[in-house]
Amino acid sequence: MTTTAASVAVLVDGGYELAEGGRWVDGRYVYVDILSGRLFELHDGTGLAAPRQLAALDVPLGAVAPVAGRPDAWIAAAGTGIALLTADGALEWLDRPEDRTPVPSRMNDGVADPAGRFWAGSMAYDGTHGAGSLYRTDPDGTVVRVLDGLTIANGPAFTADGTTMYLADTAAGTILRCRVDPVSGDLSGGPDTFARLGDEDGSPDGMTVDDEDCLWVAMWGAGTVRRYHPDGRLLHTLTVPAPHPTSVCLRPDDNSLFVTTARYGVTNPTAASGAVLGIPVPVRGAAACSWRGGR
Repeated sequence: MTTTAASVAVLVDGGYELAEGGRWVDGRYVYVDILSGRLFELHDGTGLAAPRQLAALDVPLGAVAPVAGRPDAWIAAAGTGIALLTADGALEWLDRPEDRTPVPSRMNDGVADPAGRFWAGSMAYDGTHGAGSLYRTDPDGTVVRVLDGLTIANGPAFTADGTTMYLADTAAGTILRCRVDPVSGDLSGGPDTFARLGDEDGSPDGMTVDDEDCLWVAMWGAGTVRRYHPDGRLLHTLTVPAPHPTSVCLRPDDNSLFVTTARYGVTNPTAASGAVLGIPVPVRGAAACSWRGGR
């Protein structure tokens, strides 16, 4: 079944170059504009309130997750690594592993898992094949490379029990499924291919899991959002009025889907490109998990 754009509302027409990383945190919607290094929050899901800028960094900002016990602090996939971001905008670097790669690279999307670890992917600026990695930041601040050989690591998304992680390699057109040990954070065996997309389908970008354990995927280049059953069946395709949707977020307290989009690479952008969109849906999601570390 396909839903048209008739039910889609433009909540924030911000003209963002590459809005991404939408999460529901403490009763507000939080998202980034990657290339400008900015972090925003939106308190009113109806779009009546303007977004508020929380931080502006001098490096790209891929995604953030809240830090447990520190309401104004974030763990961030930023620049070439992982950092703690305080309310005054200061960065405390935990590690910058992409400084040690052979091609210029940056961090991309990231999310905290139910056990309190932070997972984030990377990519080369020029899209070099196989140059991207997936990193895990443990509560003690240690940053571990978990997977390599990816091209554009995107959209880590976890099931509620934390035992399954979905990971998109956007450039390869694949969605991987990994089994995760909830205690150690180690992956059990190699990733399985959950879905393989053709050029006509678009490229998988940001993802989230709903309260029925189904996976929602923003499809860059196709102007659609897909919903998959845990067994891999495509259940639903939702059309949005922007060619590059980048992330998806389901409110836990309302049947609403938030979708960020990009102006990047769009020849004739409209108000829906580089925006935050709101769409009524029949399911709900979960609030963003926190990183259970800090100093």
